[in-house]
Amino acid sequence: MDVTLKHQPSFALAIVAMAANEEVKVEPGAMVSYSDGVTVETKSEGGLMGGLKRMVSGESFFQNTYQAPGNGGELTLAPALPGDMRVLEISASGDFLLQSGAYMASEMNVTTDAKWGGAKGFFGSGSLILLRVSGRGKVLVGCYGAIEEKQLAAGERYTIDTGHIVGFDASVDFKVKRVGGWKSTILSGEGLVCELTGPGRVLMQTRSEGALIGWILPQIPSKSN
Repeated sequence: MDVTLKHQPSFALAIVAMAANEEVKVEPGAMVSYSDGVTVETKSEGGLMGGLKRMVSGESFFQNTYQAPGNGGELTLAPALPGDMRVLEISASGDFLLQSGAYMASEMNVTTDAKWGGAKGFFGSGSLILLRVSGRGKVLVGCYGAIEEKQLAAGERYTIDTGHIVGFDASVDFKVKRVGGWKSTILSGEGLVCELTGPGRVLMQTRSEGALIGWILPQIPSKSN
């Protein structure tokens, strides 16, 4: 799985060059195009329980597996919203935690499992449902907006709105909390935040799906009685 990213950061497109008979796992809805001879099989990774865990994390129950023919093939992928993509290298020495919806594709030796971040929310993007990515290989992630990376030193604390988290190394400790007192939580427009403690890297997106929805809803005309 050799990935070339184009049209970054606003409208990123991933061009995946597949070796002969190579297989790539892809989240439903991410495919843009593929070359002649590439085939697709839809199944639930990890069976029934694996599919249910993926649903808990906000991903699809089923996953598509694309396979190249004997002479190789090409597959192009893009996120649902305007934004960037990045290729992560996952190794046996360190897992990565992805925010719901950030996972797009991966090599076959990479596995995913749901991890709940605590604090189910009643304020906008209050919940933090994470997908634990482990194994060995490349993972393609997408976001809304551009990706900003922050490297945290050991013991360094950093706070991010839950709606702007793309993911972080499993070595990073985290907890979801209110932005301040209840008054600040309700009136500041920030809702709940995630306090991260290093060491490890953190990926943020410059836009928030929750903020987009919050802007769109008041623009929709109400049905007249």
